[in-house]
Amino acid sequence: MVQKAKILLVDDRPENLLALEAILSALDQTLVRASSGEEALKALLTDDFAVILLDVQMPGMDGFETAAHIKRRERTRDIPIIFLTAINHGPHHTFRGYAAGAVDYISKPFDPWVLRAKVSVFVELYMKNCQLREQAALLRLQLEGGGRSGVGHAKEPAGLLAELSARLAAVEEQAEALSKQLDDDSADAAAVATAAHLERKLTGLRRALDALEPGTGGANGGPPSLPAQN
Repeated sequence: MVQKAKILLVDDRPENLLALEAILSALDQTLVRASSGEEALKALLTDDFAVILLDVQMPGMDGFETAAHIKRRERTRDIPIIFLTAINHGPHHTFRGYAAGAVDYISKPFDPWVLRAKVSVFVELYMKNCQLREQAALLRLQLEGGGRSGVGHAKEPAGLLAELSARLAAVEEQAEALSKQLDDDSADAAAVATAAHLERKLTGLRRALDALEPGTGGANGGPPSLPAQN
């Protein structure tokens, strides 16, 4: 069963949260509510999120302050933030949103289809990164097991390598399709950059896996280095 991604919705008005849930329910992911910046930061302490939809105008800690706290934390600084605001104060206000670390800045009322499409891109990128981490974890187990296994265990590593290669190929195919979609749709620069980063990590993992194949010297000449998992 594929684990669902979590999307954090932050707004002090319950009716706005209801509207966001209605728009994003079609994505079939886990929607988490937060009615304040403080509540959002608390949720981020324990859960991992694919993307955050953050209202700018909130009493107490506003969206800009909340984003600043999110970006200062190592655990959460790379989570994409989409700012939502009912007031447009011009270019300076928009620039402040991007300066706070937002990947997008959308004024209300917004087009539900556009918002859902933007969120879906970051959900897909998040899911691909999760799959990549799983492949890397399996590969590390293989490397550790290979160092302790004798000749009598030769068949088991070979079978695991084939399974890893097939799983990685599926992720590579999905990542390539997503990159083409981003190019076709002239997507946000942040989404394109994230997809490119994912492809670089996939390439590194593929090289490490190929080095384990018989005849390459990877299995006997010491374990290859794995791509860094950021």
